[in-house]
Amino acid sequence: MSIAAVLVNTLTVAAVAIPLATALGIALGLMRLSSHALAARCAAAIIAPLRNTPVRVLAYDLLELDGEDLRALPLQQRRLRLAEVIGRLGDTRIQLSPEVAAVDWAHAAAMRELARERGVEGLMLKRRASPYQAGRRRGDWWKWKVDPLTIDAVLLYAQAGHGRRSTLYTDYTFGVWVGDTLVPVAKAYSGLDDKEILALDRWIRANTRERFGPVRSVRAEQVFELGFEAVNQSSRHKSGVAVRFPRILRWRHDKPASEADQLATLQALAR
Repeated sequence: MSIAAVLVNTLTVAAVAIPLATALGIALGLMRLSSHALAARCAAAIIAPLRNTPVRVLAYDLLELDGEDLRALPLQQRRLRLAEVIGRLGDTRIQLSPEVAAVDWAHAAAMRELARERGVEGLMLKRRASPYQAGRRRGDWWKWKVDPLTIDAVLLYAQAGHGRRSTLYTDYTFGVWVGDTLVPVAKAYSGLDDKEILALDRWIRANTRERFGPVRSVRAEQVFELGFEAVNQSSRHKSGVAVRFPRILRWRHDKPASEADQLATLQALAR
């Protein structure tokens, strides 16, 4: 879902107070709202009062104002003009994103470590003199993420990938232990190199237990270290939790399946 669609579902704004060209030029974000809570709020538009999941909008940048393209201006100037626009709105639900002041790199690193407690990925570092550049440009902006959370999980299911990987099993489902039972907790598609993908594909074909259409269940033997950004409670998943942005960090050839993590480890991290 696009951010525009999300905003339509999450916040009613007095649109007449914002000229269309200005509104299109503001980069918008949702503050400290987990993906699980955001999904609940979108559903709430139909089944429950929206006040149960309040949100506000943070404006990070101003790209166009009254037909004037501001992208070439330094970030510091764009934010000054953005602050003026937001000040004229007089709506507390729309606020300027706060700047984080750090006296040195050690101070910045300490604040970065608090990011997960605030429900965010880390710090976004931007040069004050930087123009706004489209695409994944490097040099002026840097997303300084906190280190991922990790678990060791067992490969349970595999499915063929897409595109050039459509003949290989590259989409994996992993589980952790609840007593003596493995419960699925995450799907991951990235993190292995080509050599590992080929080796795992051969192993999957030789160790298939059952087939469910395009999906194969495999012997519960292979352990992988997974990284992820956060854990949310979820009533939609059998495990009761959902992990955010899971990816494979390494294939744990050194660890037997019996030593993979317990579901309680993930539950303790859930918000």
